[in-house]
Amino acid sequence: MLASLAAQTQKPGQVIVVDASVEPTDEIVRSAEGLSVDYLRWTDKPSAAAQRNGGLSKVRDDIDLVCFFDDDQILHPDGIEKMLAFWHTAPEDLGGASFNMANHRDNRPARLKRSWLSNALGLYCNEPGKVAPSGWQSLYGKVTQNTEVEWLSSQAIVLHRKVLDEFRFDPFFGGYSYLEDLDFSYSVSRKYKLVVVEDACFEHHPCPAGRTSSYRFGAVESRNRLYFVRKHKLSTWRCYLGLLIRGLMTLEEAVMVRNVHSLGRALGNIEGIFFGQ
Repeated sequence: MLASLAAQTQKPGQVIVVDASVEPTDEIVRSAEGLSVDYLRWTDKPSAAAQRNGGLSKVRDDIDLVCFFDDDQILHPDGIEKMLAFWHTAPEDLGGASFNMANHRDNRPARLKRSWLSNALGLYCNEPGKVAPSGWQSLYGKVTQNTEVEWLSSQAIVLHRKVLDEFRFDPFFGGYSYLEDLDFSYSVSRKYKLVVVEDACFEHHPCPAGRTSSYRFGAVESRNRLYFVRKHKLSTWRCYLGLLIRGLMTLEEAVMVRNVHSLGRALGNIEGIFFGQ
């Protein structure tokens, strides 16, 4: 991420690294040439939501646009230049914009999500970047034109300073912070426009180690989804129905192919529904 920032045709005015690694990465940060980097060693419990909020305390007063990047992103060399060009002509009510994921795998949603019944019941929405009454969000993937959406992934986004004066990431979403970006950006979208910018590109290269344990992820998946739905006064019964269908599909996969990870996720889903309130 730092190397891609250093290679930008238009470099950022400030870079803030919030480091919750077991082994500090300050030596890596100091080796970033051509960047003005502020390093914040995070000593509280690791949390994507809390660390983003913490990093905001170091943003200089003269900066109007604040970007959030995960450490496994690589910006195309003209990414910031293209993003700033978009903001220069943006409407007053634009609150945030996402870089476009150039290496997004064009995986279609499961057939059940695409079905007319799922959409009619409000369990899912086939339109990219929308949030259904159930609380499930549709992915927007790689766009072919500037696209207005109802939520943005926090892995590569730009927010206006005025938005961050009003909104913060909810500390409820601790640790891995699953859905913290959905909750934050959906809150913002109730007042400001959100857009995915077609020609400002990045690539996502996730760690092969993946997420936490499948059981723990399953529990967090259910718990956080229900919290989001209740917080935003969406449809609780639709959310429960969606979670039930998701759990049964995962359990079927575990039985059919004897996948222990799917079994762990399904059992975690049950814990999150009944004991994670």
